[in-house]
Amino acid sequence: MLNDQEKFTILRILDNKNGITSQRALADELGFSLGKLNYCLKALKHKGLIKFDNFKKNKKKTRYFYILTPAGISTKTRMTVNFMKRKMKEYDELKNELKKLK
Repeated sequence: MLNDQEKFTILRILDNKNGITSQRALADELGFSLGKLNYCLKALKHKGLIKFDNFKKNKKKTRYFYILTPAGISTKTRMTVNFMKRKMKEYDELKNELKKLK
């Protein structure tokens, strides 16, 4: 099962790479096995968040082109906003705790 943190991380990295990478390089960057990454990419594709295909002229077929769909961009944006809200709340809570300790 693909959790929200994994989904967000994959979408963020794919967006930052302008869609071009190998699955092995992506798996290494994420700390995933190739099998886990393949499962995650298929799940994101099934949910309509990404589209991908390999380069037709590449003999080894190791390079893929990944595109975030409009739904993928929307999901990534929503997850980014939620992440920032959560971190801002944590910051405010820590700041209040420090005030109480003084």
